[in-house]
Amino acid sequence: MKKVLNIISDTNVGGAGRALLTYLKYMDRSKFEAAVIVPAGSLLTERIQALDIRVFEIDGISDQSYDRAAIRLLQNVIRQYQPDLVHTHGSLSGRIAARRCGCAVVYTRHSVFPVPKKISRGPGKLLNKLINEHYADRIISVSPAASDNLTDAGISPSKIDVVFNGVEKLTAPPEETRDKLRREFGIRPGQFTAGILARVISYKGHMDIIDAAHLLKKQGYDFKILFAGTGENSYLKTVQKQIDALGLSDNILMTGFRKDVPDILSILDVQLNASYGTEATSLSLLEGFSLGLPAIASDYGGNPYVVQDGVNGLIFPTRDVHALAEALRKLMDDPSFLSTLGARARSIYETQFTAKIYAENVENVYQKALAVHKGRR
Repeated sequence: MKKVLNIISDTNVGGAGRALLTYLKYMDRSKFEAAVIVPAGSLLTERIQALDIRVFEIDGISDQSYDRAAIRLLQNVIRQYQPDLVHTHGSLSGRIAARRCGCAVVYTRHSVFPVPKKISRGPGKLLNKLINEHYADRIISVSPAASDNLTDAGISPSKIDVVFNGVEKLTAPPEETRDKLRREFGIRPGQFTAGILARVISYKGHMDIIDAAHLLKKQGYDFKILFAGTGENSYLKTVQKQIDALGLSDNILMTGFRKDVPDILSILDVQLNASYGTEATSLSLLEGFSLGLPAIASDYGGNPYVVQDGVNGLIFPTRDVHALAEALRKLMDDPSFLSTLGARARSIYETQFTAKIYAENVENVYQKALAVHKGRR
């Protein structure tokens, strides 16, 4: 039995937190024991404890990777728990503390973003390589795009393992629940319905979806698009103002935050992802796949590694609203093709993106890291 201590700096339940919760639920408890360090007051605490996993709350790591004072606090917990391996999610402080305590270390890169110039060239790139490779035996990237971020910043490819996220299979609600939801959103019988489940922030591409919808409406298409998510009030107002200005208030509905994710996904014909700022492996797309819901996604970041163009969805060039409109038009004009994409989406989920597959792949990296660490002694 190997003891693994996870360290996550999130105070809210974001993508990294959801991935961690999935692993903890599906981990092999015959081989691994787990505990987690979270920031004091994190929303993750209760959810982790509900899985019968021990939680340590400490100050100084909230939503930040490095805090010098936190290293000592982390070392105290590590020495108390005495893990064989420490797995950090965005916490350089945790990796430093783990190394000082003589533990094997795994680090996960959960995001994709443009690499800053200061660490993609010259001395900064070399320093970044030395720090990250010294403080981790193995590095997990959640998509090849995240691996590219790491190698662009100097990390050796041989140090990286690609482990795609996985999700629990969703169950569609009864038809009466779906009908009630359609009435709530003003979706007419047979009306083509698309949706994006994401925070309403600029780089998620909501404005591009609005522009594509405007093109489709001018061409006479009948559709409804749901924006399910919340964001800063000022930007929410900006998005709604653009919807109204283009005469799309009957076509695009901002639902706000919704807890009924399976229900929302179950009434869609296609899920949208128009990101152009950061996107690794969209958990929402994977959840849709589990219901047989295909996707239209930008070719940014990790999207093309999840959505196979013409297989389980369609890919369009990032920020190309005409191409996005064309992709939507193609599915509205060809229901048979839409149905084929949905069937393939479910099949690909079952073979690549289940929670069980994800947990097994993470544990394979743990075994590699423990072997590397043993060889260093």
